[in-house]
Amino acid sequence: MQTDPARVRRTDPGDPDKCPVWDLHQLYSNADTQAWVQQGCRSAGIGCLECKAPLIEKIVEEVSAISKRAQEFEENPELVRGIIAEGCERARGAARDTLDAVRQAMAMDYR
Repeated sequence: MQTDPARVRRTDPGDPDKCPVWDLHQLYSNADTQAWVQQGCRSAGIGCLECKAPLIEKIVEEVSAISKRAQEFEENPELVRGIIAEGCERARGAARDTLDAVRQAMAMDYR
């Protein structure tokens, strides 16, 4: 991921507010890590790769939970088919009710 364009070299100070990685830190990182990023980036005390490392851990952690849940569905296709069938039946019921209301409003009751 591209970072602050002002940081051409590792020794160049940066501005986290101009870096898309900072937006991710605001979502995934705790206050201590955010303070570390702010201070380290602005002083060139950390490089962009160091800045990204804590994010990688948090994002992998989140994606792993999603992958685990997805694996449950991959291993049980009958569960997925059942969920789809139940959704279809609920949708049919809603469509039936809507069409009945439309026919009644248009005085086109065919039953």
